[in-house]
Amino acid sequence: MSNPSETVRELAEIPAVEVISRAAVMLMSSAAEKLGLADDDPQASPHLDLDEARRLITALAGLITASVEYLGPHAGPLREGLQALQRAFRESSAHPDAPGTGPGEKYTGPVY
Repeated sequence: MSNPSETVRELAEIPAVEVISRAAVMLMSSAAEKLGLADDDPQASPHLDLDEARRLITALAGLITASVEYLGPHAGPLREGLQALQRAFRESSAHPDAPGTGPGEKYTGPVY
């Protein structure tokens, strides 16, 4: 295991766009799990937790929106992934949020 000063040096060498992209991918992956998307039947997934998914998707939307100007070619795929999660959330909800009020939509605008 590396000591903390080695970890800080390693992080200092990673470009900001890579750190942001890694954080976004982690948020996406976690949100997908909380939506049950890794299971054959998402609605029956033992991992399904819409409250947790909402938080993760909102955090992801804020991160992508705040850093889009720095993401270059990563921006498009990250936005597409975010929108796919927002749509999956809407489809998973028994009572979907009104357009513009779903997770992260205060940052991205309505997702239909």
